Amino acid sequence: IYVSIDLGKKWNLLQERVSKDHFFWAVAGVDGDLDLVHMEIQDPTGGYRYITCQIQNCSDKTMTVPFAGSTDRDSLTVQDDYIFLQTTSANRTKYYVSYRRNGFVQMKLPKYALPKDLQIISTDENQVFVAVQEWYQTDTYNLYQSDPQGVYYSILLENVRSTKQPEENVLIDILEVRGVKGVFLANQKIDGKVTTLITYNKGRDWDFLNPPDIDMNGKPTNCKPPDCYLHLHLRWADNPYVSGTVHTKDTAPGLIMGAGNLGSQLVEYKEEMYITSDCGNTWRQVFEEEHHILYLDHGGVIVAIKDTSIPLKILKFSIDEGQTWSTHNFTSTSVFVDGLLSEPGDETLVMTVFGHISYRSDWELVKVDFRPSFPRECTDEDYESWELTNLQGDRCIMGQQRSFRKRKISSWCIKGKSFTSALTSKVCECVNTDFLCDYGFERSAPLKSESSKCFADFWFNPEAPPEDCVLGQAYTSSTGYRKVVSNVCEGGVDLQQNLAHHMCPLIAPKGLQISIREESLAVRPGEDITFIVQQEQGDVLSTKYQVDLGDGFKAIYVNLTMTGEPIRHRYENPGIYRVSVKAENVAGHDEAVVFVQVNSPLQALNLEVVPVIGRNQEVNLTAIILPKNPNLTVFYWWIGNNLQPLLTLESFLVTKFAETGDVRVTVQVSCGSSMLQDSKVVHVFDNFHVLPLKFTKHLDMYNPDIPEWREDIGRVVTRLLAKETSIPEETLMTVVKPGLPTAADLHVLLPANQPKRKRSITSDKVTSAM
Repeated sequence: IYVSIDLGKKWNLLQERVSKDHFFWAVAGVDGDLDLVHMEIQDPTGGYRYITCQIQNCSDKTMTVPFAGSTDRDSLTVQDDYIFLQTTSANRTKYYVSYRRNGFVQMKLPKYALPKDLQIISTDENQVFVAVQEWYQTDTYNLYQSDPQGVYYSILLENVRSTKQPEENVLIDILEVRGVKGVFLANQKIDGKVTTLITYNKGRDWDFLNPPDIDMNGKPTNCKPPDCYLHLHLRWADNPYVSGTVHTKDTAPGLIMGAGNLGSQLVEYKEEMYITSDCGNTWRQVFEEEHHILYLDHGGVIVAIKDTSIPLKILKFSIDEGQTWSTHNFTSTSVFVDGLLSEPGDETLVMTVFGHISYRSDWELVKVDFRPSFPRECTDEDYESWELTNLQGDRCIMGQQRSFRKRKISSWCIKGKSFTSALTSKVCECVNTDFLCDYGFERSAPLKSESSKCFADFWFNPEAPPEDCVLGQAYTSSTGYRKVVSNVCEGGVDLQQNLAHHMCPLIAPKGLQISIREESLAVRPGEDITFIVQQEQGDVLSTKYQVDLGDGFKAIYVNLTMTGEPIRHRYENPGIYRVSVKAENVAGHDEAVVFVQVNSPLQALNLEVVPVIGRNQEVNLTAIILPKNPNLTVFYWWIGNNLQPLLTLESFLVTKFAETGDVRVTVQVSCGSSMLQDSKVVHVFDNFHVLPLKFTKHLDMYNPDIPEWREDIGRVVTRLLAKETSIPEETLMTVVKPGLPTAADLHVLLPANQPKRKRSITSDKVTSAM
């Protein structure tokens, strides 16, 4: 990654091996230093780490590592007050969050969610929305909402549809409606059916979209709940210069335009266009086909161009929130429209249509200026107010009554740069719907039922002290409810009252774990190894940690798991070392153990086999390895074409061959992180004789006792014996045995159709050719 501080005139290397799309500028108001850069980098061992450094001085000496240990690739996300990352070990992924740059804390989802994936949806208004794909889900995610710190999560909506995109990206079918805080649209998929839901209170309650009574032609739709609703496509546009299928804007509160259909479920190929100007309460159909949408002048002008593959020269626009539409010829020559752009500023009335006259031509840009169409700027008399309500007609939403202003339908004027949509807000008294279930609790009835209550999940004990409870401090046990974050209601119902206060007891350590930062339990002699000790529960201030690294090193630590200080060590000699950590305080103790293999890498492997054996005769297959590592080596044996190996901890295997012919024997030897393989062919016969051969002691002086020498001597002896005896060389095979004194066996192979003779072959022939 390179950085420039002079508007791109000069670029300097900031850091190497940075993960694509996982580096972030400092966040104003959160990071103390605005020249800080957050990065995920690959370290020399192949793992990934989260680091920060300044753009003026970024080196190994100046960078900081806010998270101890390696992280998963492409997991770092810096967004507003929060930093997210994840780690995976033993096929279990843990998700961590840092709030306002404090220490990282593991995110607390329901115990048995067992997430396969987690996507950050929103970090607006001091809380986190996440979509979690749980262990039983394939194409859906569950939506969760956090407390302000982003640590404890409660479920909002199950089975939100997801779509896999190129490069392993995942799109979650949920959309935050801009302009009105707390409003979201989501597509839920149950039993293959996709339906669209809307919430006005950040997911506490969800409802279907009310269908319009008539279509764009004034005919009855005959769409009646609960069998028929309006459903919208919420996917994002592939083209960044078109609006996508649902369009909202911060300066046009309540105005939502999207493509979808009426019915019992969303139909993929139906893309009729619908619009609402009261934030989803009432909808109108405006087009029968999907259009690209652009809002101008704070939504005072809506521009629509048909989404089609044929060239166009006409656009449509509306100045009355889509109730009526006018047409405009933006060019004399039809063009293939690629996208729409507006000039900077929400108040602009100038837009650009760009596209191609033909697929081989350059871009054509057509500027459209709506300013001459408006005779004046709006005054206060040109506006009227509207109140935000949910589908039940409640005006108190998120703890307040909110009213907005919009231009009157009859007014033909420009809103301009000074326009503001927010008008008034009034705080409401709290009611039950201002609260949702706290972490560890779930509702006993559907969310829309007023009588539904929150009950503790079977795995959760509300009275238990939190994991970070410190002796002498106080904690409160949850009543099962918490107010929706950013809800501003006051007085009235308080489901969080009567909280029970407790003093933190002395808790025995529990869930003690010891792991290796490099995640490899096998190292080489003299190689650095880093141990990380973690504790899930229990007091840490009064706990002593007795560490035994198995090679004579022993030590006692205090606050070991609180400080996160790693234990670095180096084993000089090969062996198996039992590493243990015992945590103990007055209330109890816990222990964690890990076995570390220290061995030199394998250098050589030779498979020793008798090349000629009899059918159903026991044979010893032997693997010779260097260096020898007793009790640390695993041998995998493949016989013939069998895909399933035989495993042994010894360097030999005794077996039989039931069929005659050539059989390939393969052995793989695994020791720590190194692995070698060797393979030989065994000839299996029914008829053959074995004659022992002796050599003079003089030959021992030249015997290095290695496989290559034995093979060469065997070939020489076979060739000489064939010449001396006139026996065909292909029926002889000499196998020199390992070790001293030098000895060998001569295998005389008999043709399959030759009868066995009662007399034995004599061995009184002496040759001095050697």
